[in-house]
Parts: sequence; C-alpha cells; structure tokens
Amino acid sequence: MLGGLWPLVHRRSFEAVFGTKNDRWLLYTVGGLLTGNGVVQILSSDTAEGWRRARDLGVATATVLLTIDLLYVPAGRIPKMYLLDAAMEIGWLAAWARETSRCPRQPHPRL
Repeated sequence: MLGGLWPLVHRRSFEAVFGTKNDRWLLYTVGGLLTGNGVVQILSSDTAEGWRRARDLGVATATVLLTIDLLYVPAGRIPKMYLLDAAMEIGWLAAWARETSRCPRQPHPRL
C-alpha cells in the first residue's frame, strides 16, 4: 500500500528515485491500484477465507510486479533501481509462503 501511495502523495521524490515518467496517468493508475490492493488486504475479514483472499491478492500483485521488473530492467526499459523493487517483491512472496506453510487453513496475522 505504501509503494502505491508514494507516487500519489509525492510524485517528485518517487521520480527522483525511479526516474521521470512520461505517462503520468499510468503512474497514477498503478499507484491507485497498488493502494487499493493494500486497502483490500488490510480490511479483509479475520477468517481463514479472508486470509486466503488477502494472500491470493498479495501473491498475484507481487508476482506481476516482479515479472515486470525482471523483464524490463535487463531490456533497459526501466531503471536498474527497479531491481530493489524486485527484491522487495521476492520478500513479500517469501513472507506469504512462510505464513502459508505454517498452517494454510487457519487465519494468520496480516503481513
């Protein structure tokens, strides 16, 4: 959620780190979607089903972002700084996997 809020709240600092964006509408769209995903995860019900839905949304989002980072950094389409984002996505995927392996049918604390 914080990664999505950053370009919405302070675009200049975001662009200072990740490079200037030509399509600001796309920057705001992705930021809004990531923020929305985070809100849905935080507000998910404290049940096994709610936790599974939050996990599924988190895993899908992290997988898509990781894939984009790993495809477009080597191609030179996005700055190498996005490899830091890729590392963070790997961290989220590992955290979800760890929590799921502990007891996949029980509610877990939110990450």
